[in-house]
Amino acid sequence: MWKARPDDKPNGQQPANGGSQPVSNPSASMSRPAPAPIPTRMSEHSEIAHIGKSVVIKGELSGSEDLYLDGEVEGSIELTGHSITIGPNGRVKANIHAREVVILGKVDGNVNGDERVEVKRSGVLSGDISTQRILIEDGAYFKGSIDVQKNPAKSAERREMAMAAAASTAMSPGSSMSEVRKI
Repeated sequence: MWKARPDDKPNGQQPANGGSQPVSNPSASMSRPAPAPIPTRMSEHSEIAHIGKSVVIKGELSGSEDLYLDGEVEGSIELTGHSITIGPNGRVKANIHAREVVILGKVDGNVNGDERVEVKRSGVLSGDISTQRILIEDGAYFKGSIDVQKNPAKSAERREMAMAAAASTAMSPGSSMSEVRKI
């Protein structure tokens, strides 16, 4: 049996360690600091698969959710419409196709990011990149070529807006053809 101490919680509250024993060392009840968040925008989505650093995959990897990969993959990775983050312990020998690709580990292969590709400071990429937006941080290693794609939907939308603006200007009352040509 234990006796109540002055530092025990009054009013029947449980001790910080969850229950049956009082805390003998106050510093032991302090919580550990939370792990650092994954440095991507993947946290905006609800479903994120995690492959730990002890996992080795050989073959084709595909899925319909975002992926945080800290293990090894050899083969191909296809996550169309979803994001992949290669963690600092990640080692990939594969071509990668995803909506967003963030590299903190090592990748040997071509990377196709439909929206963007980021190679962080600790990242190493040997392969070609094809994407709309690219970020390579200072200190990252990259060997290959970069093909920056235009978004066909956005460029078509801009073209339509420009044509509509020109048509509205051309059709304004009191304007002549010579005024339209000057624009």
